[in-house]
Amino acid sequence: MAPKISVVIPLYNKELHITRAINSVLCQTCQDFEIIVINDGSTDKSADIVRSFEDSRIRLINQKNRGVSFTRNQGVKCAQSNFIAFLDADDEWMPRHLETLLRLNKRFPNAGIYVTTYKICLKSGRIINANYRAIPKPPFEGLLPNYFKSAALGDPPVCSSVVEIPKEVFFEIGGFQVGEGMGEDLDFWAKIALNFPVAFSSEIGAIYHTDASNRACEFYQLISEEPLVKNGKKMIADGIVPKNVLPFFKEYIARKEIEIANRNIYGDNRLLAQKILTKIDTKYFWKEKLFWMIMLKLPKRIFEFIIRIKRLLVKCE
Repeated sequence: MAPKISVVIPLYNKELHITRAINSVLCQTCQDFEIIVINDGSTDKSADIVRSFEDSRIRLINQKNRGVSFTRNQGVKCAQSNFIAFLDADDEWMPRHLETLLRLNKRFPNAGIYVTTYKICLKSGRIINANYRAIPKPPFEGLLPNYFKSAALGDPPVCSSVVEIPKEVFFEIGGFQVGEGMGEDLDFWAKIALNFPVAFSSEIGAIYHTDASNRACEFYQLISEEPLVKNGKKMIADGIVPKNVLPFFKEYIARKEIEIANRNIYGDNRLLAQKILTKIDTKYFWKEKLFWMIMLKLPKRIFEFIIRIKRLLVKCE
C-alpha cells in the first residue's frame, strides 16, 4: 500500500546536515511515510550517510548534477503517495509537522498547497520567528486571506521545507522550472496560489537554517530577473492575474526586483543594478528603492565601505 505522504529531499553536498534532516522525519508523530532522497551528484559523503540509515522507508536515488528544480521534480515522479512534502537537506522538521499537514488536507481538501509556520536559525545560531504579515495571529489554521499580500510585506508564508502539495496539483501547474539557479521555488508557489487556495497552520513545523554550509543563496548571481519576476510580468501582461490580487502581486514582484538589484550591487555589477532599480514601479517599497538608488550615486570607495559595514553587521546577527 502507498504511504500517506511522500517526503522528497534534494541532496547536494550536505554531509554536515543530512543526518539531522532525515532524523527529523523519522521522529514524526505520523509514521506512515516514505523518504525519497535524490542525490544530485554530490561529491562529498552525503550519499554514504544516507545509505547508513537502516530503514526500508528511505530510498536513495542517484543522478548526475542537474540542479535543485530537476531534482525535486524527479523526486515527485518517484513518489508513491498522492501527497508530496518537501524538506531541504539542511533544514529540519518539528515532530508534529506531517501530522499537521495531513490534518490540513482533511479540513481543506480543495486547497492546492498546505503549509505550516517555520522558525529561522541565524548564522549566530539564534532562532527567531518568521516575520509574517497579513496573516491572522496564532492560533490560526485556515486559508490565507491574501497570499501575495503576505509574501510582499513579510517573510514568505511558503518555503520549501514546510510545504505539502497534492501530486495532481504539482503536475497540473507543471513542477519547478528547470534551469534556474535561484527563485524557482517562489515562482512555483506563486503559480499555485494564483490557481488554488493556500491552507496555512500557525503550528511551527520546521526550522529553516541560514547557518548551514553550501547554501545556494549565498552565491551572488548577476542576473536581471528571477523566474517569479519574469513569469509574473508575463502573467500580468496576459491578464492572467485576478484583479483582487493584482496590486500586491505587483508589489511582490517589485520587492523581488529590489532584492535582485541588491545581489548585483554586492556582486559589483552596479550598472545592471541601476537598470533594474530605475524600472521598478512600487507604492510600498519606494523608500528601499530610493535608498539603493542613492547608494549607487556614491563614490565607489564610500559605497564599498558601507557595504563592508553592512556585511559585518549581518555576520554579527
